[in-house]
Amino acid sequence: MSRVCVFLADGFEEIEGLTVVDILRRAGVEVSAVSITDEKMVTGSHGIRVEADARMKELDFKNTEMLVLPGGMPGTLHLGECKELTDLLLRFHESGKKVAAICAAPSILGDLGILKGRDAVCYPGFEDRLEGANVTRAKVAADGGVTTSRGMGTAIPFALALVEQLVSKEKAAEVKKSIIYGHEN
Repeated sequence: MSRVCVFLADGFEEIEGLTVVDILRRAGVEVSAVSITDEKMVTGSHGIRVEADARMKELDFKNTEMLVLPGGMPGTLHLGECKELTDLLLRFHESGKKVAAICAAPSILGDLGILKGRDAVCYPGFEDRLEGANVTRAKVAADGGVTTSRGMGTAIPFALALVEQLVSKEKAAEVKKSIIYGHEN
């Protein structure tokens, strides 16, 4: 089974983090919401308190296949300031494992040099932080194990793209249909 960690910091965008967790679990992917703080309780950018499954310091990431960063402010700033997380992102990228980020969080990947030569997207206004990337206006950009997306309104396509990568296109289509996303009837 796939293992994914979605990292939460105070000020994370709730829809971006929780939509990924929800859709991946619907697809049968083992996913953990991980607090980068010393507390399991994390407060989102809109004051919604969420209890993470684990604290980062409690986990061993050797069997993890993908790391996911939700955006939001000041959550993105907190994620980018967490040296343990940025070191982990670099190790994952260098070993060919998958990393993903949405909204402002692709700026973290850009700052780390992970986006160089890749298609990438982000929340409008953060494009200058996607160092060396081919910045597009797609809802989701997946390029060489790195997936980025634009914001809260693209959280579902982002999560479905992750399901495609971790399970299959068929499973992503099944989940998409089950949540009545993009269907008129």
